[in-house]
Amino acid sequence: MLFRFLVLAALCLQSVLLEQSRILEQRKPFFERFRRLEEQFRRFQEVTLTRLQGIAENYNISYNIDARFQHITDRQQALTEAVNASSEGAQREQSGIKLWLKKLQRKNKKLDLKVSSLEEVMNERRKQASKDKKEKLVIMSNLTSELSRQKKLIDHLVKNKSILQKGIESFQEAVQRQGGKIAVLDKQLRVILQNEVLPPSALKVTQVLNRTPQEKQPEPPENDPGPNTVQQRMIKLETKHNQRRRLKEKQQLLIPIKSKKAQFTVQERKVTKEKSSAEEKTSDLQASTQPLSVTEVPKQQQEQRTRDYAKICNVDSMLVFPNSSTENFATFRMGWKEGLHELSICSWVRTNSNYLGTILSYATEENDNKLVLHGRNGAAYDSLHFVIGDPAFRELPVVPLLDGSWHHICFIWSSIQGKYWFYVDRRLASTGSRFQKGYEIPPGGSLVLGQEQDTLGGGFDSSEAFVGYLAGFAMWNRALLPGEVSGITTGKGLPRGTILTLADASSLHGYVQRVNCTCLEHCL
Repeated sequence: MLFRFLVLAALCLQSVLLEQSRILEQRKPFFERFRRLEEQFRRFQEVTLTRLQGIAENYNISYNIDARFQHITDRQQALTEAVNASSEGAQREQSGIKLWLKKLQRKNKKLDLKVSSLEEVMNERRKQASKDKKEKLVIMSNLTSELSRQKKLIDHLVKNKSILQKGIESFQEAVQRQGGKIAVLDKQLRVILQNEVLPPSALKVTQVLNRTPQEKQPEPPENDPGPNTVQQRMIKLETKHNQRRRLKEKQQLLIPIKSKKAQFTVQERKVTKEKSSAEEKTSDLQASTQPLSVTEVPKQQQEQRTRDYAKICNVDSMLVFPNSSTENFATFRMGWKEGLHELSICSWVRTNSNYLGTILSYATEENDNKLVLHGRNGAAYDSLHFVIGDPAFRELPVVPLLDGSWHHICFIWSSIQGKYWFYVDRRLASTGSRFQKGYEIPPGGSLVLGQEQDTLGGGFDSSEAFVGYLAGFAMWNRALLPGEVSGITTGKGLPRGTILTLADASSLHGYVQRVNCTCLEHCL
């Protein structure tokens, strides 16, 4: 069959080739190409015939080829089934691997999220740790500076203590000498009262003590016959009563000498000056028998201060806080309309207390210490707390303000720079940075002068009350320049842009009184 098929195929090919050659003959341009094809076909025919001959020769060994083909087909089917089974298994394994890959991807995503969250937490912790470290360093530096300041203050107090002790000893000696002289005068007066006639020596001593001019001493009349007349006796009795009255006046003048010893602990910064004045007074006591005069030198200083105060005429009014009662305070009807990022508070202050007390307190419903300037009676050391947004505050020195004289103070703060400045009598007494940078003091709160609020508009404490005089109080919503502070202190007028003055105080409570005074000399 195969041989026949091949012969038929060869014949068909030959006929096809003949037909093609005929067509090629008709198409002369393609004759060469068809000729080549004919040659190729002939060679193919020869090869085919050779192969057919080989197949015919081997026909005797290919009679069972169908069985072999069937065996090969069976093996092929078995292999196909095995391949299909293996492919199904591979597909199942592949699907399982895909599931595991999806699970691994999910786990990897979760792990990535956990790692990223851990990294964020670690970064935040590092930032917080660095921030805490910086804050601790700042606190340590502040503590170190505060300790050094306190150490200097203690050293200064120790030095002043020795000076005070020497001054007190000198005063005690002077008082003892005056006490001895007073005792002598008492004895002389007793003798005078017993004898009813003043001896010449007693008259001489009293004249020296009182420094009465000789020409002012009473003289007897020219026609006086003798000491036994009634007129002479009346003159001597009048002289005796005058001497007793003068002696009582001298005893009253000695009282301020004793009170000076108690005032030394309050007037620490004037130790050197008072020591020199004490030495001068002691030398005067040793030189003469006149009692210590405590009004001569202060009178000169008072005259000088009065001349200085006459130049300051930008005060407008003054508030008087007579005592530390919780009922004494002043309030404002309206505060500021917008939040404050900068402020300046200036005022003239005078107090005779040994502490400054609360000048200003601003509270809101959120926080009762949004803005506070307060001191406290009985503190470990004299200081003033400048509070902006509790619990942030700075301690300011107040020792220069506690001498009973007028002083001009200015508190300046800038949220933009995070700095503050404290001026006393146009001199910079304290300054610092990193104080509530970026903070805003909100509007709509309760503003009180003279008391510290623990609740909105109340919760006062008498130990934190202000006792004294406030004059020319003013507030700005910007940081004043040093030249502007100096201009206020020297009486050149208030800078532009005030948001509050004492004229805006709507209510005075308790025994607080308002005094209208243009110049500072007229306020008292």
